[in-house]
Amino acid sequence: MAKCKTDCIERPLSLAFEKLGRVVGKHPCVFILLALYVAAALGVGFIFLQDREANDIEDQFTPVNGPAKLERAIVVENFPQSEEFSQLRLSSEGTYASLIITDLRGENILTEAAFNDIIELDGRVKNITSGNTFENICAKTKGRCMSNAILDIINYNAAEIISLNIKYPMNNDMFLGTTIGGVELKPDSSELTSAKAVRLFYFLDEKKTKENLYWLDGFLKLLSNYKEQKTVHVSYFTSISRQNEFETNSDSVIPLFAATYFLAINISILSCLRLDCVRTKVWVAAFGVVSAGMAVLASFGLLLFCGMPFAMTVATAPFLILGVGVDDMFIMISCWQKTEVHKDVELRLAETYKEAGVSITITTLTDVLAFYIGLMTPFRSVQSFCMYTSTALLFCYLFNITFFGACLALNCRREKGNRHWLTCMKVPEATGDGGGCCVGGAYDKNTHKEFEMPMDSFFKNYYGPFLTRVWVKALVCLVYAGYLAVSIYGCFQMQEGLDLKHLATDGSYVGSYYDQEDEFFSAFGPNVMLVIKDEDFQYWNSTARKSLDLCLENFQNLTVADSGISPISWLNAYVEAQNAGLNIDNETQFKSHLTAFLNLSGFSQDVNFTDNQIHASRMFIQTVNIRTAIDEKNMLDAFREIAEKCGKLQTPVDLIVYHPAFIYFDQYAVIITNTIQNLVVATCAMLVISLLLIPNPLCSLWVTFAIASVIVGVAGFMALWDVSLDSVSMINLVICIGFSVDFSAHISYAYVSSEKSSTNEKAMDAINKLGYPIVQGAVSTIAGVVVLAAATSYIFRTFFKIMFLVILFGAAHGIVFIPVFLTFLGTCRNSHEKNKQNPPQRVNAVVIQNQWSDDPDCY
Repeated sequence: MAKCKTDCIERPLSLAFEKLGRVVGKHPCVFILLALYVAAALGVGFIFLQDREANDIEDQFTPVNGPAKLERAIVVENFPQSEEFSQLRLSSEGTYASLIITDLRGENILTEAAFNDIIELDGRVKNITSGNTFENICAKTKGRCMSNAILDIINYNAAEIISLNIKYPMNNDMFLGTTIGGVELKPDSSELTSAKAVRLFYFLDEKKTKENLYWLDGFLKLLSNYKEQKTVHVSYFTSISRQNEFETNSDSVIPLFAATYFLAINISILSCLRLDCVRTKVWVAAFGVVSAGMAVLASFGLLLFCGMPFAMTVATAPFLILGVGVDDMFIMISCWQKTEVHKDVELRLAETYKEAGVSITITTLTDVLAFYIGLMTPFRSVQSFCMYTSTALLFCYLFNITFFGACLALNCRREKGNRHWLTCMKVPEATGDGGGCCVGGAYDKNTHKEFEMPMDSFFKNYYGPFLTRVWVKALVCLVYAGYLAVSIYGCFQMQEGLDLKHLATDGSYVGSYYDQEDEFFSAFGPNVMLVIKDEDFQYWNSTARKSLDLCLENFQNLTVADSGISPISWLNAYVEAQNAGLNIDNETQFKSHLTAFLNLSGFSQDVNFTDNQIHASRMFIQTVNIRTAIDEKNMLDAFREIAEKCGKLQTPVDLIVYHPAFIYFDQYAVIITNTIQNLVVATCAMLVISLLLIPNPLCSLWVTFAIASVIVGVAGFMALWDVSLDSVSMINLVICIGFSVDFSAHISYAYVSSEKSSTNEKAMDAINKLGYPIVQGAVSTIAGVVVLAAATSYIFRTFFKIMFLVILFGAAHGIVFIPVFLTFLGTCRNSHEKNKQNPPQRVNAVVIQNQWSDDPDCY
């Protein structure tokens, strides 16, 4: 049944490709010009590149429908921005500039000399006049620019820093946890004795967008040219810095494109090079690389025409397409070399297409399917990458069977005339497996085909027999056990989430600022907003208030909350203020005095009280010790869990938790589940394809095993290679499924299709047919991405690291692990071996299954 299904798919496709090969071989110039025209016409779409660029970090690297985005919408709706600025109550990060100032020698920053420099620098920042003065565009409270607490405490007098007794983290109702870092306190006291860092903020009025940009640019120019003072070191950052640095990331890889194509052309030529000046495939190899480049041009141009956003992650796709395209080129060349040299061009190309067409269709299908499954992810950066890459792979496939096939036909005409590869002048025919600069055109007189490549002989005469020895098999099993053990260990070391500093290039001032922030200001985390969104909640009801108090107590009891700092609660303050003579349990009295209290107490921004109804209100809980991505994930999960429990109390409190940072923390909630979902769906899809491809269900399960094994290996080793599981690495884990199938499915099929009698002989036969093509494909793909190792961007280096692991482990499974494991499986036989009693059926089976060349994809 499996064999019948395979024939039903394979036979019509083979015949269709045979006919296409004849047409391309007869009219090669038409197909070359047509492909060039299509690529050029669609390539015009690049004029829209600048308009289609999608580099917004929040939009591209956070879940599309993340809970925090919905929570932010509720906050913005109920608490519109007030004229009175409050950093605590911002629904976004705000528009600001920031400085982290440390002592040059890493000692106490709370010295008079240091604060003289700090005050002097503060003055220079406030005197920036790029388009406007700081005084005119600053965020104001009570008509004055928002100031820095530490400078207010010393009244801008550096000498005061020594004489004053400053409490930490609360000093006279001022919270200093985000202002002073790396602190030491007196024993059993909250009094500061020393600190390592001071942070200053300069918030701007968000409504003045254009003026703010000018001022922030001026700030960056000032600090980039700022010379170190005698006592302090300064790190700086602005609200636009992360985005600016991210947008320059793609520029850092542009010089690498030229290096990649130069490397790919050279590897392709060397791989196809022969000493025979006629049979060498120099031009064919070069045009194979050109074909991959045309695929990128046409596919990207088409999607840009269609308005598809171009995320920065897409900049890595051309490197991958080049590797895959060159791999398909090797497949077609390998199949071409198995045709008889004296046949007509049309017939040779028809036979090549019949052999290679189905196989490159299957590998293209598996790769494209893997990428289209990636569209299921909630990250736009992944969706954009998968759409551009899958479309480019389809164009790569189309140009291979048109443009590149036509180039093969023209090259065949040159070979048929026994012409030199460079001069196209006729040369004398060589005899034997040799050649030179003046003679060529040698071929095997017995088979009428080109001579074998030396690497084919190596796999046939040396590697195959070596791998099937008993002690080598035992060693392979031992190595695999070690590989699996290290991989599983690595999986348990996996870190989640994309660190925002990795969006900047190496050596950027953004990275320096984040490092200082992590070192000195991680003792206190976000001040989380608790929003009661229930319009019907009865704040004047003592039972309801007890429920709310219990809810707040549960938040305060969390390990990530600071129980020493009371929640900022307008309701608690109102209850305390109205104890004298008022019955706050009465709705009318509760509401009648509320407006006056809110205006006098500074809580007016915390209650949406309109039309004599409280539509929503908010309170705040301070978090602590949020130092790592795991801490961020645990904190977010804990707060949302308590919020859910509050809604299930006897008197429910319907609330949400929010902080602007939660927009980015949301990735932790979906990254693992979404990655697993994509991998499972893709693996199941590949299993179906392998069942159609390999006429033996048990061997199809081996393919699925190989996919799972490669995924575990890549996931484990990437964690050990300091790569986190984020939206960038998620892309590559999906990629590894397609490549795993490319390597493992064909070796399994070759084993099943072999006519040899013993398992060892079948394994050697499969290795003989597939060893060199697998190595060629692996080397060409790695060559396509290896230059990214030199990129200054984490995103591009991550792409290289994971692609390197994918290809390395995939190839290792294809030519080492799977052949050995298949020898242990005596039942994995071809269908004709099980039906020797029926010779006619056997002949029909062999006709299809023995159409193999030296390439993994020629069958």
